[in-house]
Amino acid sequence: MNNTIIHSEIIPACGAWSRVIKTGERLRIVDTHGEQAVDFLCYCAEDPAERYHAPNTIKKAGTILLTSGHALYSDRARVLFSIEEDSFGGHDTIGGCCSKPSNIMLYGVGNDGCRENFLKALAGYGLGWKDIVPNVNWFMTVPVDNTGGAQVALGSSRPGDFVTLRAGMDVLAVISNCPQVLNPCNNFDPTDIAIEVLGD
Repeated sequence: MNNTIIHSEIIPACGAWSRVIKTGERLRIVDTHGEQAVDFLCYCAEDPAERYHAPNTIKKAGTILLTSGHALYSDRARVLFSIEEDSFGGHDTIGGCCSKPSNIMLYGVGNDGCRENFLKALAGYGLGWKDIVPNVNWFMTVPVDNTGGAQVALGSSRPGDFVTLRAGMDVLAVISNCPQVLNPCNNFDPTDIAIEVLGD
């Protein structure tokens, strides 16, 4: 396995990031401080009309909580990323992203959220509001009880927890380092994360 680091970067608290990850390259996302949710979208770089699809991903995994051995599937049922390594386990697929409108709806406060970050990160690719679909939330859980009740849990990742994704095609990866302070996904204290792109 080639562990040559092609690119590394710190994404600041509340920041946005995007990059095309080539077929076979790996993207490692590191929760450097712990307790930090990372919202994530991905698209086929050649044709972004093909993008991450939560239902296909959940049905193939047989669970709403992703970990090593699972894959992120597109709406054309192709693998965008496979999860090679995961020190956290149980990443969320159902909570979606926060946004200014949803913060007003839920909390009565118009803070910008991950949707606004996604819009910034996607703008350079000619993508916008209509291209944001229900996303993966790394290092975040939304427990579901026996009655179907669900709510965002307190951030529980440890400093240094990471997930490593291998690209199954050329993939546009998009990150919002979640700015949420109105629910406990970040333990009410957003922090930096780190990313590395590793050779194939």
